[in-house]
Amino acid sequence: MADAASRLKSLVEQLLGAPLPVRIRAWDGSQAGPPDAPALVVRNRRAVRRLLWKPGELGLARAWVAGDLDIEGDLYAALDLMAELVWERGEDARSLLQMLRDPEVRAAARGLVKVAGLPLPPAPPREEVRRARHLHTKRTDKRAISHHYDVGNDFYEIVLGPSMVYSCAYWPSPDATLEQAQHDKLELVCRKLGLTEGQRLLDVGCGWGSMAIHAAREHGVSVVGVTLSHEQAAYARKRVAGEGLTDRVEIRVQDYRDVTDGPYDVISSIGMAEHVGADRYLEYAENLHRLLRPGGRLLNHQIARRPQRDESAYDVDEFIDAYVFPDGELAPLGTTVTQLERAGFEVRDVESLREHYGLTLRRWVANLESQWPRAMRLAGPGRARVWRLYMAACALAFEHNRIGVNQVLAVRTPEEGGSGMPLRARTWGAEPA
Repeated sequence: MADAASRLKSLVEQLLGAPLPVRIRAWDGSQAGPPDAPALVVRNRRAVRRLLWKPGELGLARAWVAGDLDIEGDLYAALDLMAELVWERGEDARSLLQMLRDPEVRAAARGLVKVAGLPLPPAPPREEVRRARHLHTKRTDKRAISHHYDVGNDFYEIVLGPSMVYSCAYWPSPDATLEQAQHDKLELVCRKLGLTEGQRLLDVGCGWGSMAIHAAREHGVSVVGVTLSHEQAAYARKRVAGEGLTDRVEIRVQDYRDVTDGPYDVISSIGMAEHVGADRYLEYAENLHRLLRPGGRLLNHQIARRPQRDESAYDVDEFIDAYVFPDGELAPLGTTVTQLERAGFEVRDVESLREHYGLTLRRWVANLESQWPRAMRLAGPGRARVWRLYMAACALAFEHNRIGVNQVLAVRTPEEGGSGMPLRARTWGAEPA
């Protein structure tokens, strides 16, 4: 096809009823669109077929993961420019049945079919997983956790850096190092929990052991860390041994629902509760409440979505559900606080770290891009592309207040009413020494 880019640009704009804010560079080398804008690189006709068969976010994601689409130029700027067309407008006007009622749109669709070539739908990339029929059983949760976390510890070392902390850092300033910001986050959690030597800490979703090691080394507590990922557990145990902390830190491959050796003095749950699911959240909160001694504290660090007028109409993010966090569910902050209170907790403090997560994700993307060839060798090209798109898009989502992240400090307050909290509890607002 001569000048495929101009043809694609014209047809897509007819289909969407809006100008394309990015440049298109097509497989024949042609280009069309704003010359100074980032370019959407359409490497082959298969990319067009993917979008025709699955208009909207999932079709774009499949083309991106398969390498049929790419972005040339500033990734964040391109995603920002495309957000209104793909994410902010939702799926209305994405349904082919709706769109094809318009004669001009029908003509544009026929033109895209000609551009796409063979009408058969391409198979989804092998990195895509199907949503489980029965959500958040122990078996399906283990499958979902394995998909996300058992990518390879070497790959995560590239992304996360030496701290190996896979949750929002706590930045003293935007130009601080990622390692300093992650150290400060772990210390913030420890100070909110009020850790003292000899206490017993349960770290739910312990990841690669960073929180467990920090709490044991810096505060003298005994820690049990639980994860469903065998790769994480093996890595964490090796780190614990290297720090000489095997007498104080135990790492288990165990579902939080199977932990029965309470009571614990304190519990940390950092970036784990997003995997629990709405239907299981009260059970999750009740389990943690049961495992705490009276007066014990819980620090729940969790991503939140914005509430909707009609909560029954909320749909999970197609790209993240298919490629990143299978079966994951985000809840509004108010829902999380309510469920913790229903389980018997007294919520004492809520702190938003939304801007901190945008900074964290941008550093992770930079780490990934700095070792891109090695990352592709370790995880495979498709999985590396998943992580680059996911982290960049999430950085923008946090920065534009589409999602947030919050630390909720709660207490299992005894019946007599003493919470054990100081009168002026926010002493953790000061910078760590």
